[in-house]
Amino acid sequence: MDKAAMLTWLRRISGDIASVTIKRLEDTLPWYADMPPARRSGVGLVAQAGITSFIQWYEDPTSTPWIAADIFAAAPRELLRSVSLQQTLQLIRVTVEVTEERVAGRGNDLREAILLYSRDVAFAAADVYARAAEARGLWDARLEALVVDSILTGEADEELPSRIAALGWHGHGEVAVLVGTTPPQFDVDLVRRTARKLAVDVLIGVQGSRLVLVLGRARVEGHEVEEEELGFQEIASRLEPSFGPGYVVLGPEVAALVDASQSARAALAGFAVARAWRGAPRPVEADDLLPERALAGDPLAKQTLIERIFRPLQAHSTDLVTTLWSYLDNGRSLEATARELFVHPNTVRYRLKRVSEVIGWDATGPREALILQTALILGSIGAADQVRRRPPLRRPQR
Repeated sequence: MDKAAMLTWLRRISGDIASVTIKRLEDTLPWYADMPPARRSGVGLVAQAGITSFIQWYEDPTSTPWIAADIFAAAPRELLRSVSLQQTLQLIRVTVEVTEERVAGRGNDLREAILLYSRDVAFAAADVYARAAEARGLWDARLEALVVDSILTGEADEELPSRIAALGWHGHGEVAVLVGTTPPQFDVDLVRRTARKLAVDVLIGVQGSRLVLVLGRARVEGHEVEEEELGFQEIASRLEPSFGPGYVVLGPEVAALVDASQSARAALAGFAVARAWRGAPRPVEADDLLPERALAGDPLAKQTLIERIFRPLQAHSTDLVTTLWSYLDNGRSLEATARELFVHPNTVRYRLKRVSEVIGWDATGPREALILQTALILGSIGAADQVRRRPPLRRPQR
């Protein structure tokens, strides 16, 4: 049979090949049978287009330079998102098997043409999916940068939760923000792999020389984890090698991702003043930089120092405030404090222990003493301002 007769015969049986292919798909591929009717119809269109495109290619192999464009153009755009590359290759295999069975005995030239064409279609399909994945990756990167920027600026809108969901965020519960410098050679994939091992989901934002990681505990099926519920300080220590030289600052925990801007503000404020603490560890918590942040004018740091240190002590006992003031003013000397307050040194020790129990900071350490003294100064200034702003009492008219 010459080539013209072969082409006529192939066009005549193309419909039968497509029908047998669809029946074979239903019998051998469970994922095809479970598809909605509209998607099954789309897969059928792809199979039919593949057979028709092969006949055109067989007639003139130079007429179809981009095979996949002809085949996948017949399918709805949604099909690329609902059918995986593995499923597409299974579809190609079944179609080739049915075609080979139907043309068996028609000569080796036709069989070799089918094999060559199916190989090109498989490579073309892989190229289509690769370009789609690359485009999706670029879109995800832009969306992730937008979400991180919204968190840093605190300009969250109603669309933020949907954007977070679109990124596949698996985090649950508390969230914290980690800020540092961007390394010269930043490996994004290494950060994500490390985070998965720690049962942490991460949003990554690279803003010039600044690297921002939004961290949330996560459980992702299919990924084994090393530890159970690590603290954010430990998580930050594991991720610290991914940052460039300089300081790495961890913001405080917040209840959920939508509240991450609070942690981000503290982390950014701490990152801006971390150089003022010569002995700052890496990573360092933003709350350990409260004095430097307050001196730099950070209102959140001032409010935190007053609400977490000054007011609890004042509400508990004025003796604790007085003892702490005296102890810090006297260079953390127990004897000098006891003499000024006319009490025994053991009483001073007891009151300082009570201070630590009430607020969680130990005044006997040099760094924590600085934090406490800053809180006392800010609290006293705030109390004086409240007294000055209080309206004067009016005498009742007789």
